[in-house]
Amino acid sequence: MQELSKRTQDFALRIVKLFSALPKTIEAQVIGKQLLRSGTSVEAHYREGMRARSKNEFVTKIDVGLQELEETGYWLELLVLSEIVSEKQLKELLQEVKEIKAILITVSKKTKKQIL
Repeated sequence: MQELSKRTQDFALRIVKLFSALPKTIEAQVIGKQLLRSGTSVEAHYREGMRARSKNEFVTKIDVGLQELEETGYWLELLVLSEIVSEKQLKELLQEVKEIKAILITVSKKTKKQIL
């Protein structure tokens, strides 16, 4: 689980750096602020989940992190669709969204099975 924490933290740092590099247009900054909020909260929810008092609370935190990750993917896609950033520039980040999402879904499902 330490590896996932490092991975989600690295992801958050990449989001911060992307936000810093965005054009200073109103559109880019509005989308960027949404991206910054959702993209940096994934690790925060994961950490909260690791300190959960119950498996139910853990699953809740992981699922909220998944929602934030899904939102992050949306904002990244919108940056590409609005031609603010090229798809090539965001390819690795979009792939990382998919990979972290798959991991968190697996963690959530396994934990839910333990609860039942």
